[in-house]
Amino acid sequence: MICLLALDDHGAPDYDHSVAAELASFGVPCFACTPDLFPDLMAAAIKRQDVGQWAAAQGIAVERAEKRE
Repeated sequence: MICLLALDDHGAPDYDHSVAAELASFGVPCFACTPDLFPDLMAAAIKRQDVGQWAAAQGIAVERAEKRE
């Protein structure tokens, strides 16, 4: 599973950070991706590459899990 976060009209990530962090705490990669990078993201996922590393290589900020107590 991959959680693709929303972008605003200017292409900036615009989403509920606590929900994204909660999903990330379950190991679900959560990040915002522009439409031009989306096919490459899906290709990386299909090839079972680490999409977190892929996102980092593209300069895409990844939502991190909140620390659980």
